[in-house]
Amino acid sequence: MSSMPLEARRPEDRSEPTAAGSTPGAKGTDRWDTWRLYFETTALLTSRVEERLKDQGCSLMEYQLLLLLHEAPERCLRMGELARRMVFSPSRLNYQVKVLGERGWVQRRRAPGDGRGWEAALTAEGAQAFRRLRPDHARDVEELFFAALTQDDVARLGDIMARLARGLGEGRSAPERR
Repeated sequence: MSSMPLEARRPEDRSEPTAAGSTPGAKGTDRWDTWRLYFETTALLTSRVEERLKDQGCSLMEYQLLLLLHEAPERCLRMGELARRMVFSPSRLNYQVKVLGERGWVQRRRAPGDGRGWEAALTAEGAQAFRRLRPDHARDVEELFFAALTQDDVARLGDIMARLARGLGEGRSAPERR
């Protein structure tokens, strides 16, 4: 990925093949420009949000895990469901739960009524940490993401992202559109 902003690149440097043996035209270039702009912008946005959370002593993945547990009934979820919602491999989730467990924010325990299943539960200390992190994170998201968008932009982007998630078979992970 070039460090030069996409808009500053010459058109011939931005195009990518659309299919084997085809020559990208203006329409193909627009599609690839959109993809690259999406990729570069989301990477930059994620990096900036991550930096700000790190200043608070939390990673973005840790925050997402706390958020999902905070929103869950009884503030706990089975490990498999949590991995699915976080788009994590089970081993990576186990590591994240272990890290948060060492802080006293999450407890990994046997699922009631199931001798084989495990669940992660948000502890009182974890709920307190989430409540402490949430206002600054919300401010950062407002500043870095929503400030550049109109209400119509937000609605359109939400619809587009929901369609992409459904196309990837991940529509269930998106919260209900309000």
